[in-house]
Amino acid sequence: MLDTANYTPRLKAQYRESIRAALKEEFGYKNDMMIPKLEKIVLNIGCGAEAVRDSKKAKSAQQDLTAIAGQQAIVTRAKKSIAGFRVREDMPMGAKVTLRGDRMYEFLDRLITVAMPRIRDFRGVSGKSFDGRGNYAMGMKEHIVFPEIEYDKVDEVWGMDIVIATTAKTDAEAKALLKAFNMPFNS
Repeated sequence: MLDTANYTPRLKAQYRESIRAALKEEFGYKNDMMIPKLEKIVLNIGCGAEAVRDSKKAKSAQQDLTAIAGQQAIVTRAKKSIAGFRVREDMPMGAKVTLRGDRMYEFLDRLITVAMPRIRDFRGVSGKSFDGRGNYAMGMKEHIVFPEIEYDKVDEVWGMDIVIATTAKTDAEAKALLKAFNMPFNS
């Protein structure tokens, strides 16, 4: 059993001990508050047409996302009706969860060291998926690469979106921060 009172996630400790100093030196920050840091990680699974046909699919996605994140996921619902897609307002369409603090660092650690190496034909993540304000977005085709998901009990393989929000002002600062966490960029 972990002693949670004195436990600090590995990446959080690494950030405090070495990454902050390296970023301060690299970008010449005058103040420690200018050094970029992770703000939050948002995970999202959209069920799409499957949720229209079977309302239990969103519940299944929510349970899988809760297992992956280690925190309760919420069901996302349609904001308005779209007749062409047979979508009604307030219909369950997927699940999302926002991670902050220690859980965020734990998830990033598992993503980089456990899940990404399990992806078939993995050659790194795109270095161009920044939004211009220091946030990084990526998608995964299969959520089953996470060890928390038992492959035999999965009824549907979902794709998922992962958005990493940082306090960096530019994409270069955000990329340097994520590279320091050993994010495997291919460019």
